[in-house]
Amino acid sequence: MKSQISILLLAASVALAGSPESIQRITLDERVVVTVPVATNRVTTISLPGPISAIDAVGVTADGKTPGQFQLAHTKGSSFVSVRALARKAATNLNIRWNKRTYVFELVESDAPVLALNLEDRAASEVAQPTPQVTPTRLLALLDKAKAFPLLKKQQPDAVAGAEARTFGEEHQVTDFNDYEIRIHEVFRFNPEDTLVFHVTLQNKSDRDIRYLPESFCVRVGNRLYHQSISDAPGLLPPHAVSTVYFAITGTPDGGRNELSLKNEFSVLVSRLASMPTTVQATEPPIPPSPPPLNGMTPEQEAIARQTLRRAIEESQNTNAPSANPLHP
Repeated sequence: MKSQISILLLAASVALAGSPESIQRITLDERVVVTVPVATNRVTTISLPGPISAIDAVGVTADGKTPGQFQLAHTKGSSFVSVRALARKAATNLNIRWNKRTYVFELVESDAPVLALNLEDRAASEVAQPTPQVTPTRLLALLDKAKAFPLLKKQQPDAVAGAEARTFGEEHQVTDFNDYEIRIHEVFRFNPEDTLVFHVTLQNKSDRDIRYLPESFCVRVGNRLYHQSISDAPGLLPPHAVSTVYFAITGTPDGGRNELSLKNEFSVLVSRLASMPTTVQATEPPIPPSPPPLNGMTPEQEAIARQTLRRAIEESQNTNAPSANPLHP
C-alpha cells in the first residue's frame, strides 16, 4: 500500500513539475526577437544547438556582486546559458552569437517564467514543427477575440488565457506610402494557433479613392514576409478617410511555425489596385464650322449673286417668249 501511494505521489509530482508553457521549443531565426519571461525565484535555461561563441548584454551580471537587473551563468564552450531576474519589472536584451549569426532575446521579469527554452536549427525543425492547421472558423474566432480583447480579459479571462497583447499607444508603427499610410495600433499573439492578429488603421491622405485587395495584407519582419491567413477589410479607402482593419498571419510561408515575438518591428503592406478611370461628363457636340464660301465670296455676297442670276434668267426667258397677241401683216 505504501509503495502504491509513493508511485501516485511521484506521478503527481512529475505531472505538476512544469506546464507546457514553461518548457518551450522554437526555431532559430536571426531576424526575429524572442521574448523570454524570467522570474526572480526561478532559473531559465536557454539552450542552442551547439557551442556559444559570444554573449553580449546590458544590465547583466555574471558574479552576482556587480549591480545588474539579471544574473547570467555560462561556461565557456557550452551550448547553454542560465539567467535569473534580480529586480521587479526588469528588462534587457541578450545577444547570443552562434554559428556565425547573432540571435536576440528580450529578457523580461515575469511571474510566469519560461524555465527551459530549447532552440533548434531551422533545417532540423521544419519537419518536426509544422504550422498548426487552423480552420477559417477558428481564424474568425481569433479576430473576434482580438476585437473584444480588453473586455474578455476583464470579464472572461479564460477565453484569452495564454494570449499576449501589445498596445502601441502614441508610439504607432507607421508604414507611409505618400498618399496613404498604415498604422499599427495593437498586435495579439495566440500561441496554440501560432497566429498573430493585427489591429491597424489605413488613412487616405489624398483627394481620390484608394482601392486595395483585402486578401493581400502581409507583414514584413526583417527581410521576411508573412502573408495573411484571414482579414476583415473593406477594400476601399475614400478620400481623407480612416478605415479600421483586422487581419491575421499564421505560420510561415514555408509551412513552419513563425514563433514571432510581439517585440518585433513590423511593417504592414497591402496590394493596391489601379485607380478607376475618371468619368467624363457628357456635353453637347460642338457645332461644326461653316463650309468655306464658294469662289472666295462671303455668304451674303453669294446670296446676292444667286438672286441676280435668277432675275437675269427670268428676264431672258420673258424676252424670248412669243407674244400673247401676235401682229398680223
